[in-house]
Amino acid sequence: MGLFIYPFFSWNEYSFKFDIHGAESSSFSKKVNMGASEENSALFPIFVLTIMALPLVPYTIVKILNTFSKKAMTIHCQCSVCSRSGKYRKSIFKRISNFSTCSNLTLVLLWIVMVVLIYYIKHTSHEVKVFEPFSILGLEHGASDSDIKKAYRRLSIQYHPDKNPDPEAHDYFVEYISKAYQALTDPVSRENFEKYGHPDGRQGLQMGIALPPFLLNIDGASGGILLLGIVGVCILLPLVLAVIYLSRSAKYTGNYVMHQTLSAYYYFMKPSLAPSKVLGVFIKAAEFMEIPVRRSDGEPLQKLFMLVRSELNLDLKNIRQEQAKFWKQHPALVKAELLIQAQLTRESKALTPALLRDFRRMLELSPRLLEELVKMALLPRTAQGHGWLRPAIGVVELSQNIIQHNRLFALHILGVKGLEWNITSWSHTAVSVVYAVPLSARKVAGGSSESVAPFLQLPHFSEAIVKKIARKVGKCSIKDVCLDVVKVRTFQELRDMTLEDRVELLTQVAGLSSTETKDVEMVLEMMPSLTVDIMCETEGEEGIQEGDVVTMHVWITLKRGSGLVAALPHAPYYPFFKEENFWLLLADPVSNDVWISQKVSFMDEAVATTAASKAIQELKEVSGASLKETNAAVREAVERVKSGSRLVMGKFQAPAEGNYNLTAFCLCDSWIGCDKKTNLKMKILKRSRAGTRTGSLSEEGAGMEEGIEEEEQEEEDEYDDYESEYSEDEEDEKDSKRNGVVPAAGAAAESSDNE
Repeated sequence: MGLFIYPFFSWNEYSFKFDIHGAESSSFSKKVNMGASEENSALFPIFVLTIMALPLVPYTIVKILNTFSKKAMTIHCQCSVCSRSGKYRKSIFKRISNFSTCSNLTLVLLWIVMVVLIYYIKHTSHEVKVFEPFSILGLEHGASDSDIKKAYRRLSIQYHPDKNPDPEAHDYFVEYISKAYQALTDPVSRENFEKYGHPDGRQGLQMGIALPPFLLNIDGASGGILLLGIVGVCILLPLVLAVIYLSRSAKYTGNYVMHQTLSAYYYFMKPSLAPSKVLGVFIKAAEFMEIPVRRSDGEPLQKLFMLVRSELNLDLKNIRQEQAKFWKQHPALVKAELLIQAQLTRESKALTPALLRDFRRMLELSPRLLEELVKMALLPRTAQGHGWLRPAIGVVELSQNIIQHNRLFALHILGVKGLEWNITSWSHTAVSVVYAVPLSARKVAGGSSESVAPFLQLPHFSEAIVKKIARKVGKCSIKDVCLDVVKVRTFQELRDMTLEDRVELLTQVAGLSSTETKDVEMVLEMMPSLTVDIMCETEGEEGIQEGDVVTMHVWITLKRGSGLVAALPHAPYYPFFKEENFWLLLADPVSNDVWISQKVSFMDEAVATTAASKAIQELKEVSGASLKETNAAVREAVERVKSGSRLVMGKFQAPAEGNYNLTAFCLCDSWIGCDKKTNLKMKILKRSRAGTRTGSLSEEGAGMEEGIEEEEQEEEDEYDDYESEYSEDEEDEKDSKRNGVVPAAGAAAESSDNE
């Protein structure tokens, strides 16, 4: 690119000179070469315009199409609370702020440069005139010598300087008429012109570089400019970019988290880390330590401490010593913990402008720091390569609370008379970071087993409203039969109610207005409902023996009342955009081991379709399926992805012989009460010496059996602080024999409802 080809006229042997008013002209070939150089210089703007337009035009079209497609589908919550938050408001300042990104400003600047180039080319370009002697003299090709002389005399009378004093006539006579006459009066030149279109005969092609003359002329100062340009572009610029990249990569990971943060998380992560202690590990991020602690922050932090003191896990019996111990910590740790508690307890209004900027910075960093903290908990730590379940669940709970911005005491379980919470509704617990629910709210109190945190993420809900709807009050009409309103004991019961019953409950019992009830319905329609179908098998074998490579297939299906698959969570008090992310954990709650973990997203359908198609195709090819069967399976997988399902596959080595009661957790980092748990019973057979599989198969059959059974209630271990509502370890599983023999071979999967 950048090389333009032009025909040129160069009379290598034949040159001529002529005098006008005593001035000797240069040779014709030299003038032609000079003209070609000027033509190359004039084409430099066209060359630059072409190079800019090739990538810029298609990129702009794609960007505009993406913008219109995003506007066509609204994936965020449209309740009045989210509208008042201003996060999604399209004011003129918001539009300017969203538009004035680095890429958009660069795009506008490049288009301005293109417009300037087009204007310059339009007003400075000139038509390239081809040298045609016969046309100049007004003759036809093949004219005789006498006709040429007559035409020359006629034009001389009209344009000769002695006859016409006009300077333009003088230039035309010298540059065209005289040269055309000289070219046609020479027999050899005329013959060449008639045969090859050029007085010099057969010609080649002139290759010119579309660059300005000062860059092509390497003499003097222009040579120094060219040398500096080559050194700057080819040497200095790559070195600067390399230094910036290496310095940044030495400090940050691919997820823009500092390596020092990962080291701290790895050191402080423990297998028995209680969920209430996760916050203490989370605030030790190096990014938080870099936030300055000003002298002016002292008094506002003291006031904030008094507001959130009840959430700091301080011993009330020795409150003075506990307070002194708290303030003796590193000032950055004190500030980070208090600011996070301000989000969890909704006390951010008490912050000064300086603290508010630091507060927003911490919330902006929280999602990716929490993601890395989850990965650190799931990092293989045991000899079998398993991660830790309890701290991973605690981190996800913290993430939920921050995003939802619910008060920490909201997770306290209310001891309301007649409020019978279902212990099996473990999935309705709150997540600490996304909805800003306080950690102390997860404590079990009053003999109940479920918190009110899922209710408090709904707009206009409070603890008083939860108490009202939990009582047996009011009446409803079902099929023209007047019945008492059934009290709402769990959050899932509220979601499962019909629209008419729920509206009547919220308006007549809870006392909400029609507008507030509409907001609640909007949020309920945005909340996801998950279904997990899991299967584990050994390829080509009927049972699972110890040491086998087991393949896990999981289809996670998401449904919403609004019909959307990809959506943003209802988080009006979290000031930044937050996408939903889900964590799939196949774990043994008894041993606290996570066998397989994977992050799942429903935002990008194209990526999920490609991944599912490739996985199914590889699986069918390994199993020896025909091409027709493979294509049918791939089409089925693509349809499932488009309908809101995601395929998760993983492999693990079968442990020692025994029976294992595993649980597949599907945890959402943005919604409270939308998680899903599926039980999976797996039997590992003993491997024989000859390598054959042994072990009797039950009458019901071998392999994987799926069924639904009721989840048993069990006593939970008591902690000094609150217990995670996800970790309902079954006591009877602790007493079961790990190496015992059960009737069924293989594994059996059981899915538990949210109720």
